[in-house]
Amino acid sequence: MSDRVILWTRVTPDLGNGEDVAVAVTVASDPAMQQIVATYAATATAAADYCVKVDASGLQADRWYYYQFAVANRTSAVGRTRTFPASDRFIDRARFAVVSCSNYPNGFFSVYRAVANHPDLDFVLHLGDYIYEYGAGEYGDFPDRDPLPAHEMVSLSDYRQRHAQYKTDQDLQAIHQQFPMIAVWDDHESSNDSYRDGAENHQPLTEGDWETRKQIAQQAYFEWLPIRPREPGNHSVIYRRFQFGDLLDLTMLDTRLEGRDEQLTIPADPARNDEDRHLISAEQMDFLLDSLSASTSQWRFIGQQVMFAQLNIAELPSLSEDQAQLRGNLSAINMDQWDGYAADRLKILNHIDDNNIDNVVILTGDIHTSWASEIYRNPGSLLGDLFDKPLAAELVTPAVTSPGFPEGAAEVAGVLIPVVNPHIRYVEAKSRGFILVDVDRQRTQGEFYYAQSIESFDLRGQIDTSKTKVVAVKSGDSRIVEDLPPSRPRTLRTAVFHPPVPNSDEVMS
Repeated sequence: MSDRVILWTRVTPDLGNGEDVAVAVTVASDPAMQQIVATYAATATAAADYCVKVDASGLQADRWYYYQFAVANRTSAVGRTRTFPASDRFIDRARFAVVSCSNYPNGFFSVYRAVANHPDLDFVLHLGDYIYEYGAGEYGDFPDRDPLPAHEMVSLSDYRQRHAQYKTDQDLQAIHQQFPMIAVWDDHESSNDSYRDGAENHQPLTEGDWETRKQIAQQAYFEWLPIRPREPGNHSVIYRRFQFGDLLDLTMLDTRLEGRDEQLTIPADPARNDEDRHLISAEQMDFLLDSLSASTSQWRFIGQQVMFAQLNIAELPSLSEDQAQLRGNLSAINMDQWDGYAADRLKILNHIDDNNIDNVVILTGDIHTSWASEIYRNPGSLLGDLFDKPLAAELVTPAVTSPGFPEGAAEVAGVLIPVVNPHIRYVEAKSRGFILVDVDRQRTQGEFYYAQSIESFDLRGQIDTSKTKVVAVKSGDSRIVEDLPPSRPRTLRTAVFHPPVPNSDEVMS
């Protein structure tokens, strides 16, 4: 929908008496909030943790807007957002950032600040692990950034408090203030290595029923993120589709909580090829395949959580064509990725191939490292599919703060992994950063930018230009082209930050 956008804030009541709070929302075409185009009324309630979401409708397509919340005589900071171009409109360019894996106790959110320093982006795509569930000292111990509450979050109040703590971070605030965000959860918004019926880091005897905890985590996520539910009050379904003019379609998946069977525990377990093992439900699979088939855009993006490309440590000859297509029948490493659900992946690739669907780019988070891969059914032999046209390309974003490979091992992995996996064209296994995706009619370009530091407050937002990596896929091809120049920023037509608002009492998030 190109005539609306979700606006979000959180009100902090003066008194903790549980009473509702009336909130006024103003939308304007200028940062000084003088050229008002719409007003809305909302109510902050204790039942929603005083989070406020307004589905601001009736706006013009493909426009930047400014918005502000008010309670009585108190006003929030001014935010900036935009509507998408109508699906039938010719669009020649889009620019957006892809981020993932922001663990508060691991360091400053320097990467978020670096994204905010690119004011010409159309939106930010967050692919999960927006928060982490662990207690203090369990996963990261950066000074003065202990998680709240100090214990692992289990209850609704725990999840709400952790979300609230993250929203106090100035660098995360800068992203939300400037750009609309398209977001999905991964595992840590609930618990590590979660799936439909449980999680590695959930102990029913001490932490209660998993279904209850999952629903609590989903409720808090929908309260604290600017996301529109597919159905009113339904906090369990997060897969959906966006259209940015006729340039790109973006299908967002839930590869974590909606339909995933439990992960296998043994790497290369042949059961991963079982057609009865699923990463997403049949309903979600149909949604994805229908979205790919129905798309008339120049590019088809899939935003999802776990690595799609095969990641093997060795390859053995396959005994049959079916095994060749499933591939990695003995040698895959990570069963939490699509490698652990090979039949589902093959179904998607067969659909792309059988229907001659081109220009498919998969965007992924989760593994705290950077990857650019060509997607084949059988990438295991240089004499096999690698002489054929790739069916898609995948870009995996590095983490905001969560750790990758240790020093030394990261450099070795970056050299050896592409040798065993020739379809993987780029690996950077330790640096924190983001991908800037620049799309036009001829190519999709992925620019991997890395933070100078997540330990220094003064270096927040600064890029280590010596590490920047640029790759691209050309329209109609999907092969990875490396070492191109970075794209040129747009000439801005909107202001980035609003001027100070006289006599404002900024009590809202």
